Amino acid sequence: MPADQPPRTPPSTPPAPSGVRLSGRLICASPDEAETVRRHLPEHLRLTLAEPGCRAFSVRETGDPMVWQVDEHFADRPAFEAHQARTRASAWGRATAAIRRDYAVTG
Repeated sequence: MPADQPPRTPPSTPPAPSGVRLSGRLICASPDEAETVRRHLPEHLRLTLAEPGCRAFSVRETGDPMVWQVDEHFADRPAFEAHQARTRASAWGRATAAIRRDYAVTG
């Protein structure tokens, strides 16, 4: 490199997202399952958003009335695992246990 040029710096890399993220789909097999999601979702959202370590949480209908997009972000693995345990023991967990989930978890 010529002496009159400043040294090159590598392009900055954005920091890796912190915490634990879950993203995917809740896939209902029948209109009854979709109604179960609609009936139990408001309380599930309320309880989840109040959990320590919950940074973001959404479950929303897609263009297909049988499929829901799920996106979660928790501060760390213990907060995520506490959410999973609370969910399994909840009315939401019991009511939706048989509904297919297609999720990916990172972090």
